[in-house]
Amino acid sequence: MFPLDEKTIERVARIAVDQGGPYERTGRELEALLRSSGWKNAPEYDHSARVGWMIESLSERDSDDVERLLRRLSDPIEYEDGLSTADAIRLELNRVLEPEQLEIRYVAGRPVMAEVGQAGPSKVVLHLDEVEQRVRRWISDEQLVTLLVDRVRQSQEADAVGSHLLALFGIGSFVEGLLYGVLIERHPECATDGFIGRDGRKIAAKRAGLDLLITVAHDCGLIQLDAKSFMDQVRDFRNYIHPRRQLETGFTPDEDTVLMSWPPVQALLNDLDAAMPAED
Repeated sequence: MFPLDEKTIERVARIAVDQGGPYERTGRELEALLRSSGWKNAPEYDHSARVGWMIESLSERDSDDVERLLRRLSDPIEYEDGLSTADAIRLELNRVLEPEQLEIRYVAGRPVMAEVGQAGPSKVVLHLDEVEQRVRRWISDEQLVTLLVDRVRQSQEADAVGSHLLALFGIGSFVEGLLYGVLIERHPECATDGFIGRDGRKIAAKRAGLDLLITVAHDCGLIQLDAKSFMDQVRDFRNYIHPRRQLETGFTPDEDTVLMSWPPVQALLNDLDAAMPAED
């Protein structure tokens, strides 16, 4: 688990450098890697030994930046041949991360960090303090930030006691509130002018539903197509808040249903991180 052991950091640094290997990076390429990972005030390469420089750079950063680097190392966007090299790196990183009970998974083609339990599948876990830190970077409304973090907390608590349907409602509510807050923050005119629906008509901001917000966020370049597609699943689960629909389909969510709903949320957060990097 985070923070990583110093030996794990050393092994990650060696994978990033890959000295003498097929994916070897120069000092400048390592510097670019850190910037591409979304590090604020990424250090400049000082021409020292590359592995030692990477160890020092990683050791000085918080867990969020270390996770960003791990995801970037496994991201197909980082490599000319895309997924082929990225997956090879991901598997090597997972070997190193196994003692930490962590692994990198692909969700909608993008890497996310997951925790591995003693038994059962790996689980993408959103830590409340990390969620709050990220949301505060994108939304200045303190009241909304507090409400959104509370949605995540209540969803996790509902899932823990077997209230899986309520957990799904909370997850969908969190995503809806997050996208609304981000869009209004970046495009304040939408608060008064509303959003443009699929039929070209304006929809008042207060009436904008999750489906529309997902579409607008994608159209604005805040989330990628793969994340949008996976969020449609989360939206569909949330729509079971209507008892009639649940009766018609016989939908009965369980722990696995909630388990498969968190990775798309993590992928969405990662896309927002990439679209709105921290300012220096």
